[in-house]
Amino acid sequence: MNKDKYVFAQLVEFLDNFKFLRIVKKYDGDKYVKSYTYWYQLLTLMFGQLSNRELLIAL
Repeated sequence: MNKDKYVFAQLVEFLDNFKFLRIVKKYDGDKYVKSYTYWYQLLTLMFGQLSNRELLIAL
């Protein structure tokens, strides 16, 4: 069984969460956000691109 981190988790480690959140706050990007933050949206879109998805719809 694999005990290492997933490849996606290893890629996310390279991102600077605090810098991203500072940019979001600077441009007031989270003004109307209640639960699904821009950080989670970024991770979702990255996963979709890296896994070559055509649609990101949860049915």
